[in-house]
Amino acid sequence: MPTEKAVHGPGNLPPDPRGFVGRRRELALLAEELENGRGRLVTLVGVGGVGKTRLARQAAERARWMYPDGVRLVELSWLRSGGQVPLAVMEALGLADQTTGSAAEALCAWARDKRLLLVLDSCEPVLGGCVTLVADLLAAAPGVRILATSREVLGLPGERVVDVGPLPVGDGKGELAEAEALFAQRAMSVRTGFVVEGGNRQRVTDICRALDGIPLAIELAAARLESYSLDKLHQVLGDRLCSRFDLLTSEGGTGAPRHWTLRTTIGWSNELCAPLERLLWARLSVFAGTFTTGAATWVCSGGPLPADQVEDVLLRLVRQSVVLRHPTDAERFRLLDTVREYGADWLRGLGEEEAVRLRHREHYRRFAREACSDWNTGRQVAWCERIFAEQANLRAAMDGALAEPDGRVALEMAGTIGFLWRHCGLMRDAQRCLDLVLATEHELGEPLLRAVWARATVAVNQGDAAAARSWADRCAAVVRQLDDPAATEAATYPGHAQLIMMGQLEETLCRLETVVPAPLMSDWRGSAQLQARLTAAITHMLRGEFEDARRVAIEVQEQSARCGERWTGAFAIGVVARADLAQGRAEAALDNARAAVSGHRLMHNTAGIAFCIDILAAAEAGVEDGDVLRATRLHGVTRRAWEPLGREQFSLATLIAARQERERALRARLGDEAFEQAYAEGLAMSYDEGLDYALAADT
Repeated sequence: MPTEKAVHGPGNLPPDPRGFVGRRRELALLAEELENGRGRLVTLVGVGGVGKTRLARQAAERARWMYPDGVRLVELSWLRSGGQVPLAVMEALGLADQTTGSAAEALCAWARDKRLLLVLDSCEPVLGGCVTLVADLLAAAPGVRILATSREVLGLPGERVVDVGPLPVGDGKGELAEAEALFAQRAMSVRTGFVVEGGNRQRVTDICRALDGIPLAIELAAARLESYSLDKLHQVLGDRLCSRFDLLTSEGGTGAPRHWTLRTTIGWSNELCAPLERLLWARLSVFAGTFTTGAATWVCSGGPLPADQVEDVLLRLVRQSVVLRHPTDAERFRLLDTVREYGADWLRGLGEEEAVRLRHREHYRRFAREACSDWNTGRQVAWCERIFAEQANLRAAMDGALAEPDGRVALEMAGTIGFLWRHCGLMRDAQRCLDLVLATEHELGEPLLRAVWARATVAVNQGDAAAARSWADRCAAVVRQLDDPAATEAATYPGHAQLIMMGQLEETLCRLETVVPAPLMSDWRGSAQLQARLTAAITHMLRGEFEDARRVAIEVQEQSARCGERWTGAFAIGVVARADLAQGRAEAALDNARAAVSGHRLMHNTAGIAFCIDILAAAEAGVEDGDVLRATRLHGVTRRAWEPLGREQFSLATLIAARQERERALRARLGDEAFEQAYAEGLAMSYDEGLDYALAADT
């Protein structure tokens, strides 16, 4: 039997507030494949709306105890190209990879020793990219299994295909069949006290049979009980389906009957909507992933749909099950893929597709611009959370800008979004859009400086010394043409960071002496200014000048605190903790390292977390009567924390040597057997479990 810890292992499967009905046969089959290890690639194949996604999630949830490294859902329906598939998988896994090879190579290297279940949902828009990545993963990582949903098979050797058909419909007698049970459950959510009983049983069965047992069609129909009686629903739905099928037959309609049943039902739901509801449905199809009421209002209002009516119309669509609330964030909404596809077709028919797409792009252009202008403030953490929530929309908006002929818009967006992605650990997304934009010439100005600065710092984070130097030089050349003291100070960061990476610490200090501090700004420049100032503390730390490192780091941390900024401030506290440790203040090092880890966790800064848990492990071993077993577990935790980055200890020789020395000391104090056991216990913790353990003072 699975342990309690295993059942609640790492993963990102969302809860299903609507509950799951039926599919007993399919779940039993999938249990054999996933839990007993028979299939490494299982693909659920069926038409849209038949319930592949929910079946996959349910099966994965039941099998998660088999996968100590987690069960991860990767949503693919909003991707634009197969090359984005590895990025989407890395994002779902929380891998903040900071290497320069291909994303697929980095993913395969990380997964090589993992026991993991990946649920690749809606493969058909990027089928070729899915096939390539799945083949690579299965070859490189024997403990990885793939559960895919698609309208087409992947066609790989060893693929086990499970056809997902409609739910069984009963005969109106005896126990409710699965289709009728689903209708009953959904009906109860809109009409309190609704039950299927003798007097209405046959009508429910007729409705489910008319809908071919397709789950999405049943849910859309049941939602109409808010305004229709069951008798009226039975009559209208039956008439509409029959007339629609007659029309398809007379006009030589093609396609699977189940496909037409679903299209007919969605079309019927659309026709029953009020005109403004239909219009909003169509316009909402432009969103990738989830969206907020505010975003829907800005993007979708206009013409006959005033801004002050969007929220009310949106909530009416929610009640009709056309729009769904996010399972864990009541302020966010989404469309199911099939419903979104219908809305997109309708939008094209209205001739509004390009106009609404441009409004979507403009909304996220404003979003990124505002985030950058507000980045060096106490709202930084909130912006970080919003960036993660809007990642799919930001990526779609960025792709749209890259496809436009006006390079100025793409430059601005690559600079703002790339800056934000770099600070949120999404290095590969940032590198991709910045490289595409900066491959051509642009006029001088702040947008170009921000884009070049972001690209240079991505290279620094990736440990790419040659690229970092090239981009740092270009950053310096651009800022020389601008009369902006804050930008001038900010632009020194990439060059100094590159010298530190190369071990040229003396030259770094010489250059730092020539920098003229400017008033600290509240926008992206202020954040870059703080990072530039912190390079002095890091240089002193790496040179073993711990008193100077401590002094400068405290100054930067205080400046950060006055702004309310967290990203650089957490690194500064980490440097203070490192200086405390070197100067024999292990208790202070413990407190400061925990504070630094907490700050980095708020910003999802994997690199900062890993760096500071290293310090925490050393401090735990250094305090008087310290817990050596805890220090050794933390040594394992920090290894787990460095893994998603692809580069341990930033590839800095000084930090690598410190880790190796700590391991030798812990082995000597515990002995090999006790060390290996405690280290394995730390390594076995999930990423979040390891952070909780590190931040707990007395466990």
